[in-house]
Amino acid sequence: MNKKCITYLLIVIMVCGLLTGCTEADKVSTNISQEADNFNVTRKITVMNARTDTVMLELTGNFSLKNSSENELEVICETGDGIYKKDYIYLNDYTMYVVEDLSGADVDKYKYEINFLPEWGFKVTNKD
Repeated sequence: MNKKCITYLLIVIMVCGLLTGCTEADKVSTNISQEADNFNVTRKITVMNARTDTVMLELTGNFSLKNSSENELEVICETGDGIYKKDYIYLNDYTMYVVEDLSGADVDKYKYEINFLPEWGFKVTNKD
């Protein structure tokens, strides 16, 4: 191979690498997701009835979240050093959920709180 062919081959490889490379946002998204799955990100999930705009559930804490093929969210919460709880949130055509990153907030890492219909005042928590 001559120098010209090698140069063209290197240019083609570099262009292909640029076209398939990850953006900074992709890298950050992957890193945040990995940190959340390692229970290093405090988040809040809110589940709403999309027909009535009623909040059905709020869960706040350090948790890992995974969608299953059975229309459910699997939530694993860290409730203490090496202590975990697993909850399921079943979804249907009329429910939606939002997950907020609360890491910048001043919250207890091991606080685990679930609110069902918060306007009724019912909640489950592992700490006061």
